[in-house]
Amino acid sequence: MKNILAILIKTILGTILIFTVSCNKDSVGSIEREDLFSLEIGPLEDQIALYKLEGDRGIRRTGFSMRDGLLYIADGTNGKIMRYNSYGDLLLMIYNEETNPPPITLKTITEDEQVTRWAYTYPLEEPGWITIDSRRHIYVEDRLPHEEQRYDSETRALLDGVILHFDQEGRFINYLGREGIGGSPFPRIVGLSTSSRDELAVICRLPSGWEVFWFNSSGTLLYLVKISSDVTPVLADWPQALATIDNIMASVDSRQLLIKVDYSRDTFDESTNIRTGNEPFNSVIWVLNVEDGTYSDSVEVPLYEITENGRPANIRIFHIMLGVARNGKVLLYFPGENDGYSLLYVNIRSHEQRRGSIHFSNAELRYNDFFLSTDGILCAMLADNYNVKMVWWRTDRLMDDGL
Repeated sequence: MKNILAILIKTILGTILIFTVSCNKDSVGSIEREDLFSLEIGPLEDQIALYKLEGDRGIRRTGFSMRDGLLYIADGTNGKIMRYNSYGDLLLMIYNEETNPPPITLKTITEDEQVTRWAYTYPLEEPGWITIDSRRHIYVEDRLPHEEQRYDSETRALLDGVILHFDQEGRFINYLGREGIGGSPFPRIVGLSTSSRDELAVICRLPSGWEVFWFNSSGTLLYLVKISSDVTPVLADWPQALATIDNIMASVDSRQLLIKVDYSRDTFDESTNIRTGNEPFNSVIWVLNVEDGTYSDSVEVPLYEITENGRPANIRIFHIMLGVARNGKVLLYFPGENDGYSLLYVNIRSHEQRRGSIHFSNAELRYNDFFLSTDGILCAMLADNYNVKMVWWRTDRLMDDGL
């Protein structure tokens, strides 16, 4: 999740606007941020090739994840995976030796050795989405070379992704495709997560909808869920509303998918009764059971209303779903005032809600990416032209207090 949406909204609306949520839920103030460590932008061992120093970001993503206080970064530009502790010590690197210089501070392991900081080589092409299970096994998306990619004429999707599986030491185990170990490539991957059972969910986007592949810890495909963009739950009080799936995420502690659907309704010119467009009307997170394909629960997500100079601007905008934590807790956000984001936590099970905010400076918005851990800690990569800051907010404490 990048800051592109924030820039677009601020550009469209002009000068800074004040965002307020029109609901009477619990509200807290700004959540204190903790800066962990910084990394330089570049191609070397302890650097991230986030973008070229002249500012050309390119199309390759940088994925990151956090588990048990350890941060994992997948550098798609250089083709390497790194594991850091919260003090910024590089503990493990898996790297493509054709696109990276040999490590200097890490021991390159060729046999079983007893070392505390080590590196393995693997021909990574373009690692992106990354997730870690309770065994500290690493699952990372990688793209196939161009000559191995395929086009599926039935779904009109390019099949170009696989999931690489490494053990806790960084040794390659196998790769997963759509059918499981050694299977055919995935279409565009837009999400990757592991559950409390160490089951893996791979969420893919197709031109006509979504596919979710659910694997057990051994790499066996358990479920394939297909969700068409044209078949979404309707609102009881406004069945004709236009439904759009904002995002799909896997539950942390159940075999369920959380599907956020945004609903819009047509607007008309009062004098001519001619349709002029549409406007946000409602937003709902639906709970889909993976095992039988039924919907078991839902919760409404309030829209937020924009005011300018203290007056209602008659503009309402959808929240954006950012992450899922244990016990049915979901984090949503929207670009807020004072250089930051306003947050909304929703508990799917109790339907309770709570609001807060986080802040950072404009200088840190050259690039940003966020990740919510299963414990509810919000982590971020914040970058300027030359450095990347790894930070987190202890939002788990906010979520555990009353939710």
